[in-house]
Amino acid sequence: MTTAPSAGRTTGSMNEPFPTPAPSVGRLFLDRVAKTPDREAFRAPDGSGGWRSMTWKDSLDEVSELAAGLLALGLNIEDRVAIASGTRVEWILADLAIMCAGGANTTIYPTTSEDDCEFILSDSGSVLVVAEDARQLAKVQEARANLPDVRKVIMIEGEGDGDFALSWSDLRALGREKLAENANLIEETVNSTGPDGLATLIYTSGTTGRPKGVELTHSNWTYEGAAMDALGIISIDDVQFLWLPLAHSFGKVLTCAQLQVGFMSAVDGRVPEIINNLPVVQPTIMAGVPRIYEKIYAGVNAQFEGGGAKAKIADWAFRIGKQAAAKRNAGEPVTGALSMQANLAEKLVFSKIKARMGGRIRFFISGSAALNRDIAEWFDAAGLPVLEGYGLTETSAATCVVRPSAIAYGLVGAPLPGTEA
Repeated sequence: MTTAPSAGRTTGSMNEPFPTPAPSVGRLFLDRVAKTPDREAFRAPDGSGGWRSMTWKDSLDEVSELAAGLLALGLNIEDRVAIASGTRVEWILADLAIMCAGGANTTIYPTTSEDDCEFILSDSGSVLVVAEDARQLAKVQEARANLPDVRKVIMIEGEGDGDFALSWSDLRALGREKLAENANLIEETVNSTGPDGLATLIYTSGTTGRPKGVELTHSNWTYEGAAMDALGIISIDDVQFLWLPLAHSFGKVLTCAQLQVGFMSAVDGRVPEIINNLPVVQPTIMAGVPRIYEKIYAGVNAQFEGGGAKAKIADWAFRIGKQAAAKRNAGEPVTGALSMQANLAEKLVFSKIKARMGGRIRFFISGSAALNRDIAEWFDAAGLPVLEGYGLTETSAATCVVRPSAIAYGLVGAPLPGTEA
């Protein structure tokens, strides 16, 4: 279970001080903007091979218009708004707009079948849908006769039809008109949203039958943000590369950590582009599922296949790296000949691997399944530790995580501050 300790209380196995969680996700967002309006909040592909940047103030301007637009469409407190889209910055902005309008987000994977999409929209009682593109719109249109509650679809890409489907800019225009009538609308709506209010519905597939909807409140998410802040392992100066599906609790919870701590997130859900994006984004932290680390491991090792001097140097470097990592993880200093060998291994091999990943990674985070121990040891030997964690959709993701100061393989670590197991 999770608890929400009062300010100043210390919790968890490491006695981390616990900040007071915000009463709602909307308030968490508004507070973040007020604290650091001019810091970079998001970076996203610009469609021409580059990246565009948004400050927290920029994001507030867009979110406020989107939220007011939702209210102009008649959204009421805890009304469901579905998002059917891949991971992109607009997903986050739409989610924040729903939070600031007092609604609840129903997440839908972009690969969800038409049949399951119809079921989720119907079962959740969603009244509005944010669709990534024409493909997602078509799923809603196909089932429209069976979805009497769905009033409008807002398109992230595309112009819509001006009737059932509105464009992103159409919604912002509606919002500007609404805000012209009441400049304090968003603040007032956020103030009417409390910690026990429904924030998110995440449908998990389960093992058989129809998807099952998990209800998560605002306090579920704001607790997670406060707990990850209390860990003390991330800071406002970190740069996150976020590619995980935001329709899943693992991806969603990372946005709550960002709102709490204030670091920047570069957002691009195109999995084939991860390796290309890392040297450009130069992140300091990145979360992923084991399959991604397996691909990185296989890709790097493929360069050393076939024997020869290059392969022998790599084998030697990783042997030394594992010896040094074992010392560090046991709390022992790396000294003498091993220290000199480790420095040489870093120069010849590990620095090049790190450069492929942007050159600034402090640690990776792995969840959703167990990470192969050999792969975990390989990353740690290279100076790229992977922190494994554990959680459930029902616990709003993160429950336990390995701390950087206590690297271990094959374990999920201690509970987060404020979590009892």
